[in-house]
Amino acid sequence: MDAEDLYDEHDRERRVLEPPKRVEAPVRTAFERDRARVVHAASSRRLAAKTQVVGPASDDFVRNRLTHSLEVAQVARDLSRALGSQPDIAETAALAHDLGHPPFGHNGERALDAVSQACGGFEGNAQTLRLLTRLEAKTFAPGHDGASAGLNLTRATLDACVKYPWPADEAPSAGGVHADGSSRVGRKFGVYDDDRPVFDWLRAPGAGRRQCLEAQVMDLADDVAYSVHDVEDGVVAGRLDLTRLDTSAVWSTLRSWYLPDADDAELDDALARLRRVGGWPSEPYAGSRRHLAALKNLTSDLIGRFCGDVQAATFAAADGPFVRFAADLVVPRGTLVEIAVLKALAAHYVMQAADRVALLERQRTLVTELVAVLLDRGPDVLDRPFADDWRAAGDDAARLRVVVDQVASLTDASAVARHAVLVG
Repeated sequence: MDAEDLYDEHDRERRVLEPPKRVEAPVRTAFERDRARVVHAASSRRLAAKTQVVGPASDDFVRNRLTHSLEVAQVARDLSRALGSQPDIAETAALAHDLGHPPFGHNGERALDAVSQACGGFEGNAQTLRLLTRLEAKTFAPGHDGASAGLNLTRATLDACVKYPWPADEAPSAGGVHADGSSRVGRKFGVYDDDRPVFDWLRAPGAGRRQCLEAQVMDLADDVAYSVHDVEDGVVAGRLDLTRLDTSAVWSTLRSWYLPDADDAELDDALARLRRVGGWPSEPYAGSRRHLAALKNLTSDLIGRFCGDVQAATFAAADGPFVRFAADLVVPRGTLVEIAVLKALAAHYVMQAADRVALLERQRTLVTELVAVLLDRGPDVLDRPFADDWRAAGDDAARLRVVVDQVASLTDASAVARHAVLVG
């Protein structure tokens, strides 16, 4: 059976009915149209100037949010195809998964969450859903006063974009620490209270907190891509030498950030397995073409290893079909730990570096001051769409959410520039 046939009209339904295209050649499926809408969205273009780990202006080689999203999309598409599900759905979810991130990445997210508690807080994944279903201009509900339906994606694609399928008041407690050593207090959730109607529409009855299979693929692809590629960026930036690792310090970071239950023996075994992967360096990185090629081959081998292990475990656990809520992705414990080891290497050697921690504090101050001045001056200093939202807002909490939407839409550079003009 073709993957397209595994999805029914309910999966293809859009919240706002759209008339058929008069001319569309070649003919595209509903899910291919979803992918095109995300690719052409203004929010996608802005990702090119938003921080991944190292700031996008710091080096021509390092990744930004856009290049990261493209890499996640490639991993998600390949894994989805291998499982027999619709690859356009997983790829679109991967392309969209970081759209809600504000300037300065997770650090900006932390600052926005701190200043927006009066309107329900801030979470990048909830902001992604808000962009896809409200803020991106593409489709409006019928009638003169119809509300924006955002990109008006299909139900199956929207559900695949929901990484945390629960609201803030049902979110699990936060754990671990930030790069500066402070405790994490922000919770991960996927929908703001005023976006609940569309969330309730897209979720399958009885799904509860369970991700659909395509969201699980997107989530894993994100973990695989950033675990491997953040290490690659750290090596090229000269912050990480894979031939000389302080495993005691790295394991401490890993337990604080990712796997509190992992013991040294399990982590040592995982690192030993990674070191046996072809291409793991035997000498320090020197920036030559040969070293660059070896590093690229290492990243390719690692991605293939992780996805192959997950595919085999998933096939061993169920007969499929591997779509929506008919099955779940299976990630072996060994694969989970190996991915965590790579993430911890980047966390310890790059994210917790002293110079970067000082920069993070300055970024949070900038975001906080920018929200304050926009809230004080209102629509006169907001972009037109957000100024319109401000005038339509019914109370202070709604106006605060408008300001947060505006700041979250900015790139790193535009946030700095606007702060310079409005704050000085």
